[in-house]
Amino acid sequence: MLDAVVVGAGPNGLTAAVELARRGFSVALFEAHATVGGGARTEELTLPGFRHDPCSAAHPLAINSPAFRALPLERYGLEWLHPDLPMAHPFPDGTAAVLSRSVGETAASFGPRDAGAYRRLVEPFLPKWDTLARDFMSLPLTALPRDPVTLARFGLVGLPPSTWLTRRFRDERARTLFAGLVAHVMAPLGGFATGAVGLVFALAAHARGWPVARGGSQAVSDALAAYLRDLGGAIHTDYEVKRLDDLPPARAYVFDTSPTALARIAGFGNHYANYRYGPGVFKIDYALDGPVPWTAPQARSAGTVQVGADSAEIAAALRAASKEGRAPDAPFLITVQPGVADPTRAPAGRHVFWAYGHVPNGWTGDLTDAIERQLERYAPGFRDRVLARATAGPPELAARNANYVGGDIATGAVSGLQLLLRPKLSLSPYTTPHPAVFICSSATPPGPGVHGMSGHNAAKAVWRRLRRT
Repeated sequence: MLDAVVVGAGPNGLTAAVELARRGFSVALFEAHATVGGGARTEELTLPGFRHDPCSAAHPLAINSPAFRALPLERYGLEWLHPDLPMAHPFPDGTAAVLSRSVGETAASFGPRDAGAYRRLVEPFLPKWDTLARDFMSLPLTALPRDPVTLARFGLVGLPPSTWLTRRFRDERARTLFAGLVAHVMAPLGGFATGAVGLVFALAAHARGWPVARGGSQAVSDALAAYLRDLGGAIHTDYEVKRLDDLPPARAYVFDTSPTALARIAGFGNHYANYRYGPGVFKIDYALDGPVPWTAPQARSAGTVQVGADSAEIAAALRAASKEGRAPDAPFLITVQPGVADPTRAPAGRHVFWAYGHVPNGWTGDLTDAIERQLERYAPGFRDRVLARATAGPPELAARNANYVGGDIATGAVSGLQLLLRPKLSLSPYTTPHPAVFICSSATPPGPGVHGMSGHNAAKAVWRRLRRT
């Protein structure tokens, strides 16, 4: 009998398997697709030689993850590449605010009226970032805080809505960039703890940047898989699990799946009936014959570029997708251009590029024209650079990855108390009604992103049970 079986080979499932195998437990991992990866994959979606990341492409949370930093992933081929700027947010007048590794450069891009306010916001936390990240991403109660005072100070700043936090800024440039940071998790700007979301992304950039993985995000998953195999773990692909009886006998079962799928497979009935899924996204992967022709010079050297005219436009786009049940007229876009740091992604002189906007969960329309109109506002002539495009709305995203229910790439709404207390109100979010069954997906704290911490935290709950029994 195995000690543990893990279902789902996304970053969290792989991390959970690695953490258990590192502690001497026998582990087997089962994945429905032909390759491991989940939200960290790389595929040729458009033309031969163009290597696209179907989901996550820039990795501020991965390089800052306490779980990943404790693993020898570089030994297994993972190499982080840094663009000159982690992120830029261009404006219609051809200027841009930036999120730089340097606090000073970032503050200066907001203008003199807000430079000091931004420094006062982030500088108290930066010297203690590693401890803060570990404490924040280990909540709730999977580990005692190493620095409870700093964590409490962070909570006082971050738990109110982001709209409260941005009141300290006098001009729109800083408010807009910060609103874009919050929108990365598709959370309404006025929601609970959204200030913490924006602050985490900003601190992550100042601490270690927003890099891309050389060769594509698949490198993250492949490194985890190679390390797991070296530890003696087994990986079975092309193996779809429809019920627990499909799996070999084990002392524990760990699911990197949506709560909906886990309830179906394990026979939990309506246990997760109140779990909410959030807006979907409409994503386009592009093969380009050259770099994106951004008007703002800063955007040309940034790995990630946020596209939204101001905080009001960003808020309206989020509101349309999450509350009004319609696609926004002017979608807020998150875009990534890996080629500014990694020329291996495309043939010489060519580039890969992706952009997505928010749409209602399960939306079946086509947002291509609206996305490209937005891009043309900030990069005139963009359409002339397009060699090929691959579009994916909520149905296509859900078909590629079953965790993206209705196109929700966060595997659950990141709003209200569900931002922190997911998938249910519980001090033990990784356990389930069955004592031998656990959940480790992005539906558990600390939530979405390629960081492996949900898997790391769930593995702690598993090995404590295994040692007791």
